[in-house]
Amino acid sequence: MSETLKSEDKLGALLHEVQDDLRQLKSSIEKITISEGGETLDFKALDTVIRKTESSIRKCAEDYLKTVTKQLLVLPSIEALDKKTAQIPKWKPSLESIPDVRPQREDLPWLSPGEKHKSALTMRVLCNPTHPNNRAVMHQKFGISLPDIYKRSTNVAKHNRIITGPVVSLQTTESKGQHNLAMPEEDLRRVPDTRLLHMSIQHKAASLHPRDDSYSSIGLKSTCHKQLKWKTEPRSASETFGRESTPLWTTKTPPPSPKSTDHMGMIQGTNRLIPKSLQNIPVNISKYPFTIIKGQVNSVATDFCHFKQSFSLCWSSVVDALEALEKLLREFAVPLANVSGERLVEFGCSWSNGWRKAPPVISLLSVLENWEEVLDLVLRPGQRYKGEGGTEAAVIQIQTCWRRYLARTAYLHHCRRKWAAGTIAISWLMHTQICRVRKALQARRFRQLENFRSRAQHLAANWKHIQSSKRTIIHIPSLGYSQCQRLNLRGYAVLQNIQISRLCDIRDKNVEVIYVCPRHLGDDIVHYYTSLLKCDGATEGADAGATQASSCMRRFIILTPEAVDFFPTRNMCLSTLLKYSPRTLKRIKNLIQGKQTYIVGGVAHVDDLAVADELGVPILAPEPAIAQIYGTKSGGKRIFSGAEVDVPPGQGDIYSLNQLHEILAELMTQNIDVQRWLFKMDSEHGGRGTAYCDICHLSCYNWALQEYHRYGPELWNTKWIQESVLLRYLDEIPAWLARYAWPAKTSCYPNWACFLKSFLRQGGVVEAYPPSDSVTCLTVDLLLEPGGEVTMLSCGDQLHGSCQLEAIGSTVPQTSVHPETLHSICMRVGQACLQRLIVGYVSVDLTTFLYHNTMEQKVWAIDLDLTYSDQLAMTQMLLMMTGGTLNCRAGCLEVPMPIRDKCCEHQIAPKPPVINRYAVVGSHLFHSNLSMLYHNVFFMMCKAHGIGFNMKKKQGTVFAPYDSSERCSIGMITIAEDLQGALVTFARNLSVIHQEISSSKMQGETNFKELIKDIEDVLQMTVQNKMRAVDDKPAT
Repeated sequence: MSETLKSEDKLGALLHEVQDDLRQLKSSIEKITISEGGETLDFKALDTVIRKTESSIRKCAEDYLKTVTKQLLVLPSIEALDKKTAQIPKWKPSLESIPDVRPQREDLPWLSPGEKHKSALTMRVLCNPTHPNNRAVMHQKFGISLPDIYKRSTNVAKHNRIITGPVVSLQTTESKGQHNLAMPEEDLRRVPDTRLLHMSIQHKAASLHPRDDSYSSIGLKSTCHKQLKWKTEPRSASETFGRESTPLWTTKTPPPSPKSTDHMGMIQGTNRLIPKSLQNIPVNISKYPFTIIKGQVNSVATDFCHFKQSFSLCWSSVVDALEALEKLLREFAVPLANVSGERLVEFGCSWSNGWRKAPPVISLLSVLENWEEVLDLVLRPGQRYKGEGGTEAAVIQIQTCWRRYLARTAYLHHCRRKWAAGTIAISWLMHTQICRVRKALQARRFRQLENFRSRAQHLAANWKHIQSSKRTIIHIPSLGYSQCQRLNLRGYAVLQNIQISRLCDIRDKNVEVIYVCPRHLGDDIVHYYTSLLKCDGATEGADAGATQASSCMRRFIILTPEAVDFFPTRNMCLSTLLKYSPRTLKRIKNLIQGKQTYIVGGVAHVDDLAVADELGVPILAPEPAIAQIYGTKSGGKRIFSGAEVDVPPGQGDIYSLNQLHEILAELMTQNIDVQRWLFKMDSEHGGRGTAYCDICHLSCYNWALQEYHRYGPELWNTKWIQESVLLRYLDEIPAWLARYAWPAKTSCYPNWACFLKSFLRQGGVVEAYPPSDSVTCLTVDLLLEPGGEVTMLSCGDQLHGSCQLEAIGSTVPQTSVHPETLHSICMRVGQACLQRLIVGYVSVDLTTFLYHNTMEQKVWAIDLDLTYSDQLAMTQMLLMMTGGTLNCRAGCLEVPMPIRDKCCEHQIAPKPPVINRYAVVGSHLFHSNLSMLYHNVFFMMCKAHGIGFNMKKKQGTVFAPYDSSERCSIGMITIAEDLQGALVTFARNLSVIHQEISSSKMQGETNFKELIKDIEDVLQMTVQNKMRAVDDKPAT
């Protein structure tokens, strides 16, 4: 027996030596890099052969070990089904040990359906190792007795504590399929303790439901843990019935770095946090510890020899892991490392990534007992460069960083150039596209302008014929201001609809009106204007009136462009909205087909040409470019100068601050009696773009007056006398303007600084305010016919509200200037406009006052608007309601009275008597509380207070509502026998309306009070003039 054991020991030693020789051969082959005969040696085939030989020898050694120890394989515990880190291993006998008892295809007898079903169930049980009848069927069919797998108790406490179980000695199975034999106890004493070749079984609690894993948390820490966590991997074994059986339990580590000398690759994933796989290493006392000093193992040390002797049979798998550990410790200059032999063997058996791949650092450090100290040392910055090959690693790292920097710099430079090239290309494409679009727009606008001029010539040639025949007028009350002005206007759509009274042009029986409305009108407003237009101030009988009323209903139509709904907040002018409304344009085309038609617009805009070209009709207005030049304050002064009418002292086209100061100082020196100076923006309208400054606040003004009186009026016009005053003015004007200049409407421009900025950007005019305490402004509306004639359509004295430079209404006809003088001025201005190719409707603003030095009345032309005015629209309603005519040449409103007595059929009807009437027109009445009343309620309230119009007497009150939604603005006309009565009625109506819609705590925002005050001043002046006229009669 002893001789047999000695021979067996010699066989084991022989197998061990062969494994060592194969390991050394692999190491030698790895270091060979030479070439022979100009061709590189291919070691791949040799490497494959060596690996197969090593696998065969290892298998023979395992079979020899099983035979000697006569122990069964150790099976790990059955884990929870949802855990993928450990799988249930199966016993895998070699294929040679299983007899082939399967019948051949030709030997199979015919089977019944029941036997086929039974055979299928048997094969299903054989293919399911977990089936309870699997062991019995295997023994019955093939004579194989499988070992029992003892299941754990299910009453295990649910905790995460790792329980280390004992190592169980089991009987081995013969490799040739023979029955198991028990080994005598005396033989067990001579066999090495092979229980240490197997890992300690870790029992874990099985749960019925998935539980949260600490490694599944999201974030940087969980990512590191997932990279460092050990996983199970099946290892190849023998196959049963051509099907792969359950693998043995091994550990799987993340793939190692491709370059073991690279510091970043060696400790990838370890420079963040210590993984839990290291923190959960069970603290057990190792039976086979040994020490590695400075990366070298003392091969003659007692502990190492004992470890090597105990695991000599699997030394080939351990030595590779040991060499990798030594190399790692040398590279990081670890002075001392305590190795646990059991963990090293476990790691060596589980590491199956190939001998050319280096193991991961964390897995290697897990075999150390002092892994915490070693890990701290490995993670220390720069530690890699202190060990073996540190200089080469540092050189490689430096070169890598430098090359990476160069590559990154070149890449960024390439990206910048690529981005720049793309940007340039896109910019160029956009530029070329914009140029093409701009050229196309210019060509289209030039074509539209040419068509406009040709149609204007045709309109001028046939104007008299058109005026005497039936015609259709398309009213587009568009306010073509600049975008900045439109966006800053409050209630822009309502402002455009103030001229809804243009509908009253149908009082001429030959006229049909198409009114384009800037917003949707409610049924109440449409019904109101329909009823109003029926009530023409005709003097015929009832039958004729009914016929004319039905005719009036057919001769007007109100259209709203559909683009109003698409651009509700853009404050686009009405011409632009109509341009983008194809349905409305198509409907207008159908309405005007075959009729003589022309367009009457508002403030000129370039889209007027587009609309006219789309409809194919002329526009009764100048070209937009001409209107833009002469429609400003500076352009108006040029026309007045060409017409040789009196204008206030001043100068236009001011665009710089120094120019403003110099011109103002010069004007103040030449006109020393002017007490207030006005500053008007070129492009603004009304009182929005006007500011003023009183000269009384100038500190040197009294000294300048003394100088003026000392030299006298005759010598004062000499330049050398004015020079001292001029220089003094230049010094004080900047501070004087900054402190005392003030905008007329602070709601538009809160202070002088804001006003001055816009003034210098747009350009403007400086002119004198009339040097008188009593100043009256009046507005005259002219029609410059394309045939070359000038017609006065309306004239009225202005009424002002809180801003004395903004007109809210007027009294018609005007009574402040002699009609012949006014007619002469208007004719000269009209002819000057016609000479500059200005046709259509023009509004001229004049001011009159008594000059205190000569006590003569002076009339100055102060403003020119090339548009259809609000006063003219209200005058059309006035003439519609009264059926009269406004004779501006005579300065009277002639209204025919109805004939009470009927005439016989054969008698010629006499002409109705004509009487004079006076009217007060208010087109910009505003009260915020009006929005609380619907129009029908408002009209009922006015009727209850006796506010209405008497058709028989041709006097009373007429309202002009503008919109149905906001209802804050409204127009009103009062007609009476004399001017005083019309003013009193107007003021009374305002007072009644204000009292009805306001309370002591809710007065609202309104201009009623200021207008009533201005009317009272006019009434007082009217009374004084009457008394003065009475006193002058006896003297004459």
